[in-house]
Amino acid sequence: MTWADGLLLIIGLPVLGAAFYLGVLTLLSGRVAAPAPGANARATRVTFVVPAHDEAAGIAATINSLAAVDWPAEAIRILVLADNCSDDTAARARAAGARVIERDDPAHRGKGYALALAFTTLINEGWSEAVIVVDADSVVSTNIVSAVVAHLARPGHWGAVQVFYGVRNPLASWRTQLMTIALAIFHRLRGRARARLGVSTKLNGNGMGFAVAALRAVPYQAFSIAEDLEYGIALVRAGIGIAYADEASISAEMVSQADRAVSQRDRWDGGRATLRRTYAGPLVKEAVRARTLERFDLAMEVLVPPLSAVVALLGLWSVAVAIVAFWVAVPLWALSLGALAWTCLLMHVMRGVVLSGLGPVGWRALAFAPFYVAWALLLRLRRRGTRTAWVRTGRE
Repeated sequence: MTWADGLLLIIGLPVLGAAFYLGVLTLLSGRVAAPAPGANARATRVTFVVPAHDEAAGIAATINSLAAVDWPAEAIRILVLADNCSDDTAARARAAGARVIERDDPAHRGKGYALALAFTTLINEGWSEAVIVVDADSVVSTNIVSAVVAHLARPGHWGAVQVFYGVRNPLASWRTQLMTIALAIFHRLRGRARARLGVSTKLNGNGMGFAVAALRAVPYQAFSIAEDLEYGIALVRAGIGIAYADEASISAEMVSQADRAVSQRDRWDGGRATLRRTYAGPLVKEAVRARTLERFDLAMEVLVPPLSAVVALLGLWSVAVAIVAFWVAVPLWALSLGALAWTCLLMHVMRGVVLSGLGPVGWRALAFAPFYVAWALLLRLRRRGTRTAWVRTGRE
C-alpha cells in the first residue's frame, strides 16, 4: 500500500463506515410483526401529554384526535402543558376537554422543561401507568394506545416505545414530499431494522410512549433542543429499551416554505451536533467495553451525521480518489469500496421512497434532492452556535 492509499483509507473510513452501516439497516427494513395485546391490556391507564407553545390554532384538532383513540374512555386522560404561551392555547385546550397546566418561566423555556413538569406531576399523582407524548400540531392513528401498551408489555427490557412519525401534509410542496421520504428513512426504515435486530430504536420527540415505572427509574432531565435523543440515550444507558411500533403512527405538519424551514432545520441539526460533541466519545468507549449490539448501534446513531452530510462527505472522498487515480495510480480497492458505499446510500434512499407511500410523486420529488442537500449543507456551514430556547416553527 502506497502513502496515497494509506491517506485515502484513513480519510475515508468514517464516511465509508457510515454508508455501510446505513446499507445494513436498509437490508433489514422488512415489515415487523406487531405483538399481541395482553389479556388485561385495556385496563392500562394512559395519559397523553401534549407540550404546547403558542398552539392555539391547532390544539383543539389534536385533542379531538386523541379523544377518538380506540381505548376505554375511563382509562384515558389528556394533559396539555401550556408552556410560556402568549396566546389562548390554554383556554382552547380546556374548551376541547383537556386538563391544562400552565407554565410561565421565561428563563427556562423549552419542550424538555415542559415534559419534566408533566412527567413529575403524573408520577406524583399515581394514576397513570403509561404516558404518550404528542406534539400540539399532530394527529394520531386510533390504535396508538393499544400499540404502545402491547410493546411495553413485551418480555424483556422495554420501558419506552416510539411509534412511526410521519408527515401530515405530504403533498404541500416538493419540500414536504422530501420530508416524507426522509422521515420514512429515519423512522420507519431504521426503526424496523432495529426491531429486527432486537435493539432500541431512537426517540423522535413525537409519538413517544413511556411506562411510568421507566420515568420513575430514569428521571427526565433532558433540556437540550434534541431532548428526545438525549433522554433516549439516558434510558438505554440505564438498561431500559426503546421498542419500535410500526403498526401505529403519528403525523405532524411540516413547513413547505424555505424561510420557515430554516429554523426547524437549524434546531434539528444543531441539537444533534451538540449531543454528538457531548456523547460520541463516551458512547464509543461504552460500546467497546460492553461489546453489545445495542450499545454499538446507539454509538452509531449519535456518530452518523444527517444523510445530506454523508452524501456530501462521500462525494468529497470520491473526488479525492479521482485525483489520486489521475496523478498516482488507480486505487482499485478505493474504487470498489466507493462504489459499494454509493450503492448503500442509493438503496437507503430508494427504500425510503418505497416506504414513504408517495408512489410516483416520491420518485419525482427526488429531482429536488440535490437542491435540498445543498440547502441543508449551507445552513450547517452558516450556523453560529446552537439555539437553546423553544422557538416555535411558523405554521401554514
